[in-house]
Amino acid sequence: MKIALAQVLSTSDPQRNLVAIRDHAKQAKEAGASLVIFPEAMQVAFGNDLAKAAVALDGPWPALVRQQARDIGITIVAGMFTPGEGGRVRNTLLIAGPEADTHYDKIHLYDAFGYAESDSVTPGNSPVQFSHEGQILGVATCYDLRFPQLFIRHATSGAAVNIVCASWGAGEGKVEQWTTLAKARALDSTTFVAAVGQADPESVGRKVSGTAPLGVGHSLVVDPLGRVIAQAGAEPELLVVDLDLAVVEKARQQLPVLANTVEL
Repeated sequence: MKIALAQVLSTSDPQRNLVAIRDHAKQAKEAGASLVIFPEAMQVAFGNDLAKAAVALDGPWPALVRQQARDIGITIVAGMFTPGEGGRVRNTLLIAGPEADTHYDKIHLYDAFGYAESDSVTPGNSPVQFSHEGQILGVATCYDLRFPQLFIRHATSGAAVNIVCASWGAGEGKVEQWTTLAKARALDSTTFVAAVGQADPESVGRKVSGTAPLGVGHSLVVDPLGRVIAQAGAEPELLVVDLDLAVVEKARQQLPVLANTVEL
């Protein structure tokens, strides 16, 4: 399975962000990828009025993403915001392609490091997997990466690949945490982990202020034994990676953590 990770910087303009999705999806398709993964908050970057930007899943912004997926012939995963409860929104991943039309609402909200996502976001409550090229893939969003149970749940439901879409908050040690957690979740679940985040705004000269998580870059793909097989730097980049899915079964024979799990 050939996949692409589009490490980009979304903006305050949903239409401009649609152009970025289209352009990177075309590049991914030309490079032979059948799936392209964009970051969390791809529709509109954090630090903007999310309630104003939120649209229903049958609204115009997701409809155009689905149209792009059809026109280009590729599956797209991208973060957006949908209406939530009490004036809040849901932090949603849209999955659109020839075999899939579904979505995931972020379960674990980022109430950490001085930021309170729950002030503006309603949590989801259901893990989501989808089928692609005869394989099952699980999805997760940003802070979900710190919770191994979600990744194990996907694996026990048949997933060979776990996708993470993020807009990771900057700070001391945060890049190291991002990388370490992606490796750990791959080992926990003996799956490939494809983790794509927003690029670091400072890598293109943007000033950063406030506590909104705007990205640190360093998107990566980790194999089921915790080995990093591809990683970006801080700046915008399109990573195209071939996944040898036979490695999953070999890893599970060598490291049968799923089979050895004991309920405590």
